[in-house]
Amino acid sequence: MENVEKTLLERTSVRRYEREAIPEETMQFIYDAVRNTPTSYNGQQFSVIDIDDQQLKEELYALTNQKQLKTCNRLLIFCSDYNKITRLAEKKGIDVPPFTNTMDGVIIGIIDASLAMMSAVVAAQAAGLGSNCVGYLRTVDPAKVAELLHLPKGVFVVCGLALGVPREHPDLKPKQPAETVFFKNRYCADEEKLVEDLSAYDSIVKEYNATRAGSTTTNDWCAHILDYYRHAMDYRILDYLKNQGYDIQR
Repeated sequence: MENVEKTLLERTSVRRYEREAIPEETMQFIYDAVRNTPTSYNGQQFSVIDIDDQQLKEELYALTNQKQLKTCNRLLIFCSDYNKITRLAEKKGIDVPPFTNTMDGVIIGIIDASLAMMSAVVAAQAAGLGSNCVGYLRTVDPAKVAELLHLPKGVFVVCGLALGVPREHPDLKPKQPAETVFFKNRYCADEEKLVEDLSAYDSIVKEYNATRAGSTTTNDWCAHILDYYRHAMDYRILDYLKNQGYDIQR
């Protein structure tokens, strides 16, 4: 088991895996870490679908063209989930407020599922596994993914997590400097300095992308991320959420 410092500070996104299976005791450790995740109200508004069926992984790969989905040993799908408490409330005859029709209800489910996924990432990394978070599963074709996973009303995909024994060890990506992430007592007091620091970081990312091991690009940070935003403008997530029982009103 890796120590905490190595686990947290040397994590990279792994997309190529060995065929070796993940031991069940390692998966149980990941399960236990996920179950112990802090959640809003201790409501545990999330669930996880653990996929080891190769055909299903191949179908998800066909939708996304994300190779790690078919080469990973296990694929965990983290979902926002209000179905479980709704079913129990119905059995107990308790009225269920329309919390999923509020932005706070949507946000809480996303936060809980995201925290749970990070617990899995840390546990997997500590156990010597590679992992890769796949947000595209949320947006590529939400209705089809929901169909493949048999998601009931009140449940939607937040993110996928590919797991496996790593076949590659990618270079550690440069992250924003502490000065642009951490502020004391209020949001950044010197926005001119903030932009200068971000500009320097933008150049660091461009240099990293041009010189990293494996495939290289000319991408910087700012323009490249904004291209993602432009692409995401075409997603119809609100329509999908309504189909899953989240009729957001406020």
